[in-house]
Amino acid sequence: QVQLVESGGGLEQPGGSLRLSCAASGSISSINVMGWHRQAPGKERELVASITIYGNTHYADSMKGRFTISRDNAENRVYLQMNSLKPDDTAVYYCAAKKFGLKYDYWGQGTQVTVSS
Repeated sequence: QVQLVESGGGLEQPGGSLRLSCAASGSISSINVMGWHRQAPGKERELVASITIYGNTHYADSMKGRFTISRDNAENRVYLQMNSLKPDDTAVYYCAAKKFGLKYDYWGQGTQVTVSS
């Protein structure tokens, strides 16, 4: 089992920045990919960004250039730096991890990000 705990969400003004953090614990050695997803009210959950154990990254098109995913293997943490925030970025952000394949195996409880003036 892998446990994931997100932190760093909150209220930010449009154009501002936030940094989300995800702390992983448990059977971490089995994990190959970690990702950030988000779910806005009334919308389906979507992938924001992912990163492999080798540091290869993938971003959803709408986040490219604004969001940066990174990981600290020594601290078992994954980060999501979000810049130039927009009201449409308002959502619950989830950290997730998977071994292989398309489906993520483990999920955090989520952290709320609200972008509003």
